[in-house]
Amino acid sequence: MVELATKLIHDDDKHNRVSDVAPPINVSTTYRYAEEDLIPWAQRENFDFMDEAPVYSREGHPNCTRLETIFSDILEGHAVLYASGLAAFFAAMMHYNPKQVFLGQCYHGVHCISDMFTRNFNVQQRTLEDIAEFAKKGDVVHLESPVNPFGTVIDVKKLADLAHSKGAIVIIDSTFAPPPLQYAWDLGADMIMHSATKYFGGHSDLLGGILVTKDKEISRALKEDRINLGSMIGNLESYLLMRSLRTYEMRIMKQSENVVKIVKYLNDNKEKYPNVLGDIYHSSIQSDAFVKDQLVGGYNSVFSFCLKSEEQCKKFPDKLKYFHHATSLGGIESLIEWRALSDDKIDQKLMRVSVGCESAKDLIDDLSQALQELENEYK
Repeated sequence: MVELATKLIHDDDKHNRVSDVAPPINVSTTYRYAEEDLIPWAQRENFDFMDEAPVYSREGHPNCTRLETIFSDILEGHAVLYASGLAAFFAAMMHYNPKQVFLGQCYHGVHCISDMFTRNFNVQQRTLEDIAEFAKKGDVVHLESPVNPFGTVIDVKKLADLAHSKGAIVIIDSTFAPPPLQYAWDLGADMIMHSATKYFGGHSDLLGGILVTKDKEISRALKEDRINLGSMIGNLESYLLMRSLRTYEMRIMKQSENVVKIVKYLNDNKEKYPNVLGDIYHSSIQSDAFVKDQLVGGYNSVFSFCLKSEEQCKKFPDKLKYFHHATSLGGIESLIEWRALSDDKIDQKLMRVSVGCESAKDLIDDLSQALQELENEYK
């Protein structure tokens, strides 16, 4: 069996169009028709031909085809690429057209799109706690785990089983723990969603989203909708994402190793900063039995902690050397965000950390010196 690292580098070799080892950036919006393939659109059964014979880049282009080949293999289904993670969620909602959507703690953009469906189509929004009482056939239950921004894990299998018992459709957003950390099919997903902007992209320089289904016909329907919604991933973004996938496994495993060391240090040394460091959140310090059943390949590299005041939150990022004060996550560089700057509903003293690929020791030293500097203000 071919392993992940090899798949990431060679799965798309069959789509080589030129002799370049690094696939070229395809900037063309339109492609010449091949004389040996002049079949009228009305005689086409589906859009599969565009994987090898692209016509127009809103419909399909070479590097998107390469990416969908790789993702279909490593994510064990039929992958469809989008311009962003939110474009992917919107596409899923358009496809399933639910009367109700059940949401828990998840990315705020998902809530915003759900609000649009409520505003325009009267889609009823409910919480995950409402599944048992209100879920019906055809409803969507959207589960994100690990959850944003805490980096903690919910019992996805339990919720998915409950949703299925009511006939509901389960979408699992596995952005915070893509394979090999977590395999969402094993947890009961009917469809898997990823923001490829994050770990798959890995360099904070592209936007992309993915939906994965086990049903080929659903993937074809999604692609047809994608053509008309105009939500195809761009040419340059596709090239950058393909470049990123070559090193994906190395990056995410390094990030996973780093985060465990950093969270352990903070949790073990919390008493050193009694006036500064509050609650710490991460899957690696959860005691729930289901955590290791879900995160079978390692822990997610986002965690959060609270400081004791908003004033400390304003000061803390500027005291760090190796953490950029910025939103997003999944890149090789470590980020920290005073989450109040982008989320009005979260604890206003929460700091979200995305751990990168730097030395864990250097990152720990950086965090500890910043915490100590704030602690010294109370002496």
